[in-house]
Amino acid sequence: MSEAALPVDGAERRLHPWSWLFVLVQQLRQFIVPLIALAVFGGGGGPGGFWAGIGPLVAVGVLVLVSVLQYFTYRYRVGRDSLSVREGWLHRSLREIPYSRIHNVVLHQTVLHRMFDVAEVRLESAGGQKPEAQMRVLRLDQALALENLIKHRGQLPDADAPVVAVDSLLALSTGEVVRLGLVSNRGMVVMAAAFGAAWQVFPERLMADYFEGFARQLFGYASHLQYGWITTAAAGLALVLLAMALLRGLSVLLALLQYHGFRLSEERRRLMVERGLLSRLRTSVARRRIQAWTLREGFLHRLFKRRSLHIDTAVAERQGQGDQRALKELAPIATPEACDALVQHLLPQANWPRTDWRPLPARAWWRLFLPTALVLGGVCAAFTLGLQQPWALLLLLWLPWSAYASRQQARRAAYAVDERLVAVRGGWWSRYWRFAEIDKLQALRLV
Repeated sequence: MSEAALPVDGAERRLHPWSWLFVLVQQLRQFIVPLIALAVFGGGGGPGGFWAGIGPLVAVGVLVLVSVLQYFTYRYRVGRDSLSVREGWLHRSLREIPYSRIHNVVLHQTVLHRMFDVAEVRLESAGGQKPEAQMRVLRLDQALALENLIKHRGQLPDADAPVVAVDSLLALSTGEVVRLGLVSNRGMVVMAAAFGAAWQVFPERLMADYFEGFARQLFGYASHLQYGWITTAAAGLALVLLAMALLRGLSVLLALLQYHGFRLSEERRRLMVERGLLSRLRTSVARRRIQAWTLREGFLHRLFKRRSLHIDTAVAERQGQGDQRALKELAPIATPEACDALVQHLLPQANWPRTDWRPLPARAWWRLFLPTALVLGGVCAAFTLGLQQPWALLLLLWLPWSAYASRQQARRAAYAVDERLVAVRGGWWSRYWRFAEIDKLQALRLV
């Protein structure tokens, strides 16, 4: 992608002429499910059938009008030290955004963006819950030029100046992205979210009848087969394994869509990540904005001999961890050696991997085990003595496993502190290493 120079002339500029279309698409994404539900279930031959039928068309017409008005009322001006954004029709606003205030620049492209050769630009800072500016959309070369201008704090690079090399720190192959899908639970999360959304949008009686009918057919078919209990158990286990395989396959597909072509690079002490198959995302953050680092290693990570490296920035914390566009993953999946090399390069004062870990006292596992023991003991006493249910004593069989898990967690837990860095590690089944520079700590809490 070539970057054209963006003139710093103070002239007002509009968004791309097709900007209203992308604003409309974004608004339709928020209201598409209610509109479909209104069109499908709101009609009929009742007194309000006609208005319920044309209601979705009226709503779409209003959204189109709002999108066109937003295009005509949005202006921006590129200055030497700041970016000015003017927007609004009934309620007008003018914002002056200094380049030094912008912490993160996000360029987002979907398939529709690629067809029109445009990109959505988000300018983020650590000072608020919302982006400082969101331009939907700019021509791609203008978006790249604006990103380059902000990186240089409004100073256009000299034509005779040497070109600064971009160092590629990490690139994920297709095989690595497939491994990322296998170790993640994205498929299960998406299915659970889809089920919850369907239950909320569609009539409850309709959803209940659907699942009751499906279960009745399934168990009715199984009862006519007259299999023995061993065959029935094997068939049930096969169905569970098939469901798990389908969920893992969905996780792999989602990982390919989100992380295909993942590339982490560095330019002028600024980290940049590009990723995505159909929808491309390009986001960057200055190294000095990183507040904390986290290495994670789950059970499946260990099977593949992989880890992941995450960072916390002020932008991501302010806008919420649910924001998928914030730069939070430097290495979604990589070998332990690659993760350690990234930390050594980006944070040399960390002396990573550490060798001066201080373990917890030998009896610390009691603090982890005691809450579980008290809860299980109370539940067993209530059911056995109060409700005369002796089967509740079977819950005590969980205590040996809980004690073993607590001992393993306490054995793994440790911390390290020096004049520059504080680090902790923990976890047993799923392990983590978390560390931060002492100069960037904002609060200290004793529990």
